[in-house]
Amino acid sequence: MALLLRCRRRSRLRPHQPRPRLHALEGDRHDQHPRPVSARRPGRARPRRGRRGDRAWTGSSALAGFTVGGLAAHLLQQLTSVTAALAADHEGKATVTLFEHYDRVAWLAADIDNDYNTGIRDGGERAAETGAAAVAAEAEAALAGLEAALPAMEGSETSGNTRWPYAMGLDDFLCTRLMELVVHSDDLAYSVGIDTPVFDEDVFDTAAWMLARLAVKRHGQADLVRALARSERAPGTISGL
Repeated sequence: MALLLRCRRRSRLRPHQPRPRLHALEGDRHDQHPRPVSARRPGRARPRRGRRGDRAWTGSSALAGFTVGGLAAHLLQQLTSVTAALAADHEGKATVTLFEHYDRVAWLAADIDNDYNTGIRDGGERAAETGAAAVAAEAEAALAGLEAALPAMEGSETSGNTRWPYAMGLDDFLCTRLMELVVHSDDLAYSVGIDTPVFDEDVFDTAAWMLARLAVKRHGQADLVRALARSERAPGTISGL
């Protein structure tokens, strides 16, 4: 199953407008993502169905502890978490920026068997119990709902995962979901032996920018530069996650 968010630029943005601008000494400007997200129109790539997918559903995925079905359901939850966020009241929660969020999350660079990561896997596995067809149908419904709702949003609304003790701007929250969709779509495709989806440029630019920022946070600028430009002295890993 491949789930894609196809993006439509805000009309005030010119095609190929360079983003993000780098302001090394301007603090919060580093948390500005490459392009606004909330006005982009979600589209859909229809999930693959058939006997091959049915057999794979309960098998192991490329991610330790996840079945293919559990991983697919977790991918779906990146969409339904936005639906829940749009309906929730976030009043009273402190608001954080995009990368302040990643400074706080319990799963980043953590043991895969810690309580938070175990809870994520358990939630995906429970959701997968309804079966591949039901998960695919819920994905279709979630995408249709977001396609109707997001274009009317400004992007500055207070949002965030309803389970988090803090909130964030809607555009920032949608960026976290885009990165999850890009990363886990590859996980899922690899798990079942199909090609990884190719995302729209805006979507992939956002995910790549975020992953690069997180990689620099963990490994430093030099390691990122060497991994991308100097294979003869590249480090073993620059994973941002």
